[in-house]
Amino acid sequence: MPIKVIIAGFKGKMGSTAVQMVKEDKDLILAAVLDPFATEESVDGVPVFTKKEELTGFEADVWVDFTAPKVAYENTFFALENSFAPVVGTTGFTPDQIEDLTALSMEKKLGGLIAPNFAIGAILLMQFAAQAAKYFPNLEIIELHHDKKKDAPSGTAVKTAELISQFRENCQQGAMDEEELMAGARGAEFDGFRIHSVRLPGLVAHQEVIFGAQGEGLTIRHDSYDRVSFMAGVNLGIKEVVKREKLVYGLEHLL
Repeated sequence: MPIKVIIAGFKGKMGSTAVQMVKEDKDLILAAVLDPFATEESVDGVPVFTKKEELTGFEADVWVDFTAPKVAYENTFFALENSFAPVVGTTGFTPDQIEDLTALSMEKKLGGLIAPNFAIGAILLMQFAAQAAKYFPNLEIIELHHDKKKDAPSGTAVKTAELISQFRENCQQGAMDEEELMAGARGAEFDGFRIHSVRLPGLVAHQEVIFGAQGEGLTIRHDSYDRVSFMAGVNLGIKEVVKREKLVYGLEHLL
């Protein structure tokens, strides 16, 4: 049977791209869309909602969320409470929030996915960087996004840093007496290394991990030039969460 999908944040760039992807897949049905700024009552025959509470008791299988960090947690909690398996691309979750949502998903026996990045290439970058960190423990992460992105560093950068820290020998980088002449010049500190965020118009989503060692360097980089690059991962997430009984953090767990 086709999977019935709700898309929250459908008027945004990621949400509207997800709407098109769902409509083009014969195995998926766009059941409803949600956005607080919507003024229409339906889109191509699909009902439009402006408040999530209006979807209480609605019949659907999966809740796709591309909204805003400030509402991501409560939206995902609402989805699980109402038996919608969440597929969440909105970032900004704290570790405690992810732990709470995972526990709720297990209680409800619902699958779910919170993915800092849905691009397959970005997932590969994370995996490659984690492996490289075994041999190149001195590194810095630079993530670059469009100037409308509200959270920094990006969820992808944080996830990359977390994975790297599992494989990297802990060491404090830089000079012991290093001094920032301008606050923030060295970026955010994570487990001894640094993360830098760039926000400029014209960018979509880009990240590089730069490694340095005596006499050599290594750079691993991924670029998303168009939001369509994320749709294969969103499609995979939708089709996988309905088969599972626990929420996971990171698309790599479904590959």
